Amino acid sequence: MTALSPPLIESREAALAAAAGFAQRIADGVIERDRTGALPVAELADFDASGLLAITVPVAYGGGELSPVVLAEVIRTIAAVDPAIAQASQGHYLFVDVLRAFGSPEQKHRLFTEALAGHRIANALAERGSGHAQDLKTRLLGWGAAGASAGVSPRLEGRKYYATGALTATWIAVSALDDDGRLALAFVRRDASGVTLDHDWDTMGQRATVSGGVLLDDVEVEPDLAMHYADCFEVPQQLGARAQLVHTAIQVGIAGGALADAQLYVSTKARPFFEAARAGWGEHAVEDPHTIHRIGEMATRVAAAEALLRDAATTLEQVGLVPADADGGARGSIAVARAKAFASEVAVSVASDLFSLTGASAADRRYDLDRHWRNARTHASHDPVDWKYHHIGAYMLSGTLPPNHGQL
Repeated sequence: MTALSPPLIESREAALAAAAGFAQRIADGVIERDRTGALPVAELADFDASGLLAITVPVAYGGGELSPVVLAEVIRTIAAVDPAIAQASQGHYLFVDVLRAFGSPEQKHRLFTEALAGHRIANALAERGSGHAQDLKTRLLGWGAAGASAGVSPRLEGRKYYATGALTATWIAVSALDDDGRLALAFVRRDASGVTLDHDWDTMGQRATVSGGVLLDDVEVEPDLAMHYADCFEVPQQLGARAQLVHTAIQVGIAGGALADAQLYVSTKARPFFEAARAGWGEHAVEDPHTIHRIGEMATRVAAAEALLRDAATTLEQVGLVPADADGGARGSIAVARAKAFASEVAVSVASDLFSLTGASAADRRYDLDRHWRNARTHASHDPVDWKYHHIGAYMLSGTLPPNHGQL
């Protein structure tokens, strides 16, 4: 029996409906996935078959070519239910953007066809034990300024970590230094000879991302599937900003999910604090004026985070994936930095404050309400908020452009 192809999603309405439907299907298992940290094979297979992988693929290659505004809302919708599942697709959308802007016609045809068929691309970018996150030890041997030598296939050697989604993806995009010491990128199949993936991911939050390591031992790379990645960052571009938009949507989703659980628990399970009952402020938790005030405050902060997310996505849509100049690129990066910094703080605070409203019973492990804080804190730890505010301030005070290395 031949598997059905994923549906083609060509409109905002269809994309949001697909995201909402998928989020509903995975909702019942979120607590168990958080507790076990098990690999969500079935859930990610469902996502890959949903058609959402191709929503940013260009129309010329058969995709939906939907805007960053739609993508942000899709990710936020899923992350409000399970941010770990939402994060598994982040690398895919990044590399669709890389290919759109800088890929060769052959690379676009090959990998966009794969995305349309429901074959996800994961990342293998980060490494451990080096001086900093971009100090790479992984090498793409046999690849240099002129590409690969005739009749010779480049080879990957190294070890990666934080390879979110790699264990269930079809393709893995691997960053490495080439023979000239410049940044390169190679796409290899997950099941390629010499690729070994592990489950060495034991964290307090975002557990179902299973973002373990990738060992690359003399992995052959098709010459047509390697590219000079450094070239992408020598011109104005929004690769980093658009990748960070997805991370922002994850944090906004976490905040919204925590708020929804706080509202539900206070409305259906929480007892009024004895001070409120003694003061005659009602027999139910929802009548406590302090609870009413705090819920209103939390809801306002979440709404503000959602508004900043929409603003950032709209700015990226206006600027374009490859802006006309550095100023355009800065506008997009700064808009996303504002949204990301604020959303990271709101997600952590709302996920913590919900316990001040729900009472001690909400700490019962059966409810797993602490997952919201653990997810928010774990996710935010990869990307320091202070540097976001630094770049925003420097841009405002002196017009200093944010760095163009794709990480802001």
